[in-house]
Amino acid sequence: MTSKAVVQPSPADPVLLRAEELDALDAILPIDRRDQLATLLTDEDVATLKHLAMEEGMGANTLRALASDLGYLEAWCELATGSALPWPAPESLLLKFVAHHLWDPVERAEDRTHGMPDNVEVGLRTKGLLRADGPHAPDTVRRRLTSWSILTRWRGLPGAFSAPSLKFALRLAVRASARPRRRNSKKAVTGDVLAKLLSTCAGERLVDLRDRALLLTAFASGGRRRSEIADLRIEDLVDEESVHADPRNAASPLLPCLTVNLGRTKTTTADDRAHVILIGRPVDALKRWIAEASIEAGPVFRRIDQWGNIDRRALTPQSVNLILKSRCKLAGLDAEMFSAHGLRSGYLTEAANRGVPLQEAMQQSLHKSVAQAASYYNNAERKNGRAARLIL
Repeated sequence: MTSKAVVQPSPADPVLLRAEELDALDAILPIDRRDQLATLLTDEDVATLKHLAMEEGMGANTLRALASDLGYLEAWCELATGSALPWPAPESLLLKFVAHHLWDPVERAEDRTHGMPDNVEVGLRTKGLLRADGPHAPDTVRRRLTSWSILTRWRGLPGAFSAPSLKFALRLAVRASARPRRRNSKKAVTGDVLAKLLSTCAGERLVDLRDRALLLTAFASGGRRRSEIADLRIEDLVDEESVHADPRNAASPLLPCLTVNLGRTKTTTADDRAHVILIGRPVDALKRWIAEASIEAGPVFRRIDQWGNIDRRALTPQSVNLILKSRCKLAGLDAEMFSAHGLRSGYLTEAANRGVPLQEAMQQSLHKSVAQAASYYNNAERKNGRAARLIL
């Protein structure tokens, strides 16, 4: 009797397995990024991210940034050295990272070996990880080094991130790269700009109701960051008693009021739970959208397809930015001049123009830095003061 050969099952695709592991983070990582990261990260990387999310309770925004930076670092190291990212990274690899990302444009014009090698650049662009021309922004390089350091510590390993040679090289490289700092939004979305954007949302379509509520909520809640708007959930909204339009006049009209719990934000600590207040028209717009969309739980602001169907998943932070730019185009504004961050700078600029005290505005915007928030007020005071009006 002949024996039959036993067919052994083929081993599972490790990329597919990592993608399935990352499914546990689907509320944090968008589906397209999940699939890309599954090809870039190692099994150990995925295990670290899951640990930080599920056991350490790391905030969604922080974890998203760590995952993105880790994917970039793994891809860069593979292209630059031919090997996977080592843990811990030797000091020489950290110095190579700085040299590849912060370089002198004048020197590179004369010497193509200066800065990031061509094969590394082409590889990163092919993977969709590198878009900008020229040296990286110093803040981006510092952030990725910080993420690298954090992940090294979480693995219980020592690192060379505080080495004097790295600090010195970083300082020299920032000076040599001579890249001007770019503003997050060239123009602020002040009250007059916001009115133009809202005029494009005056219809009764679901997308109009959503965008009107989104813009009013983001602005009136202190100029919220796009990630904070994307992460907002029904459970974060708390109805409060109505308040008077003029708190000093008991005969003034009553307006609806909501508390918006933001949880942990970019400027809060692990023990802080930030919240802001919404009053009046933004509350009406927000409740109208929620009612018309029949949202009872989960994300407040969601995707809407071309047929008007509402997705169960939240908008991404990038989608919030694209919505603002789309409304700018409809309003006849130059979309290149505005971004979602313009709502944040616009809120403080508008508060300054209307004479709202700085500390009161900061309670709503949740700025921790008085110097940063005061810059908007200083500009408004100079425009409204007498010093610039000596000759009219």
